[in-house]
Amino acid sequence: MTHPSSLIDPARLQSLLGATRGRFDVDALAECESTNTLLLQHAAEGAPSGRVVITDRQTAGRGSRGRQWVATPEASLTFSVLWRFNGGLEKLSGLSLAVGVAVVQALETFGAAGVALKWPNDILHEGAKLGGILIELHADEDGALAVIGIGLNLKRPEAIPQHAASLPPTALEVILEAPPERHALFARLLAQLAAVFDDFDRAGFAGLRHEWQARNAWQDSRVRLLRDGRVEMEGVCRGADEDGALLVETASGLERCLSGDLSLRPPC
Repeated sequence: MTHPSSLIDPARLQSLLGATRGRFDVDALAECESTNTLLLQHAAEGAPSGRVVITDRQTAGRGSRGRQWVATPEASLTFSVLWRFNGGLEKLSGLSLAVGVAVVQALETFGAAGVALKWPNDILHEGAKLGGILIELHADEDGALAVIGIGLNLKRPEAIPQHAASLPPTALEVILEAPPERHALFARLLAQLAAVFDDFDRAGFAGLRHEWQARNAWQDSRVRLLRDGRVEMEGVCRGADEDGALLVETASGLERCLSGDLSLRPPC
């Protein structure tokens, strides 16, 4: 089936960015294998903060824990942002949680109520997956850089791949009676990301922790932590600490979890 192009127009986008105009250099592609991979190549060539790649169709995108994230025209908004931060990699703990806060705040401005965050990188609505975040970090001579990949479902997928995560998918068209036009949504996301990046550069995740806690999908609920499909920890989710570590209250006390390959699931 041939899909019409919904390619983002960078000039139109700039007109919607308001005070953030000029902080982003957007490259809109009809198709690419992975926006993160392409932007990592640009980063290696010295690209500055604010370089963005967005694509109509992503053929080899990478989601969390090695899953594939496939972007198709009009059904999703899939892009990556390069941002350079002061300090070393150790100062970027909790960045994926901060990015989640920015995404939800942007969606809330369009009236999307009840959007929540699942540690460390999923965006949920009523227990279904609305989007995801994939962050790749690298040190450089002047500090640290992050390539932040974000995928949002605008329309429900026609078919769910066999390799998909156990969470069912949802989309903005399910949540909002009148989903925002793609340029308006993208501009709001970028503007909110810039604001959160500035806050994060000043104070790290600690300055955004309360915003994340307020949107934690399983705050104060019983959860299981899985590694490679096996239960590693059970307890009550107490959110995240100032470094972005997940806090789980177990029979042995409050445990911190920093490992990014853990899955968070409600108990059976």
